[in-house]
Amino acid sequence: MISIIVPVFNSKRTISPCLDSLLSQKTEKIFEVIAVNDASTDGTKQELEKFFGKIAYFENNKNMGPAFSRNFGAKKARGEILCFIDSDCVASKNWLFEMAKPFEDKGVAAVQGAYKTTQKSIVARFAQEEIEQRYEKMRNSKQLDWVGSYSAAYNAKIFGEEKGFDEEFPTASGEDPDLSFRIAKKGYKIIFNEKAIVYHKHPPALWKYLKTKFFRAYYRILLYKKHPDKAVNDSYTPQLLKARVASFFLFPCILAFAVFFPDFPQIIALYAFFFLLFNFTTSMPFFFSALGKDPLVALLSPVLLFLRDFFFALGLAAGLVKTVIK
Repeated sequence: MISIIVPVFNSKRTISPCLDSLLSQKTEKIFEVIAVNDASTDGTKQELEKFFGKIAYFENNKNMGPAFSRNFGAKKARGEILCFIDSDCVASKNWLFEMAKPFEDKGVAAVQGAYKTTQKSIVARFAQEEIEQRYEKMRNSKQLDWVGSYSAAYNAKIFGEEKGFDEEFPTASGEDPDLSFRIAKKGYKIIFNEKAIVYHKHPPALWKYLKTKFFRAYYRILLYKKHPDKAVNDSYTPQLLKARVASFFLFPCILAFAVFFPDFPQIIALYAFFFLLFNFTTSMPFFFSALGKDPLVALLSPVLLFLRDFFFALGLAAGLVKTVIK
């Protein structure tokens, strides 16, 4: 049996398409769908009530976060395989079949599926291309250590041994790579199956996208605190992204130099020149990769990448400050 677990919080507009897609999966496998309502306040429960009798429903008394909700659902699950999907995703018809297929190899502990989108927004298309390039890194990795819970599956026994997702993560902020890091360090096999597709709506507006990047970086500090070795390398995050983000942290040093040595303005000018040159040249791999698929996204990518990395650096800085103060 397979258990599909959906953590739900304020998902009134998206939960019905999500559950419809799960209940109409093309598979001969016996499966159950478990929805855990994390104290939603927007009428989500009324939408979920339409599926009572078809799904198992549980509700938290107060908002506990997705890690808690997923673990709660896992404790109620009967399946040997635990599948997870986010409440704002719609699963393709063969999603469950493709998620379960790699487990025919008994050495597999976890499976990562893939995002797709049908959105027309430039920002959403850029976000999808960003993810596609990360998938390319995963395809080329000899050993995977990253599973995102938007389309994820785990061997239930191993999931239980690892005690599931770390509930110290208060929001969707790194609890899924934390679990996959732990699984990979035990020597278990993780598989990327790009045929296990879920359709997702990325932030359509630039400010929402940048806000998302800020908070992902903010909580990335907690992830790296638990797994400092992964700050250097993992199978999902491009090394070039880390180099670009790191370049922003040189700026405060240059400002400090300008304050103490005001007679050397050429140092500031030289830094600005090389900083902009570095950011432009390192955006070219993304540009050329996107060019054949989405020329407009490719054209705008140097600016969008600059803004993305700036807000990611801000988020990391804020997370570091909080860690130091705490």
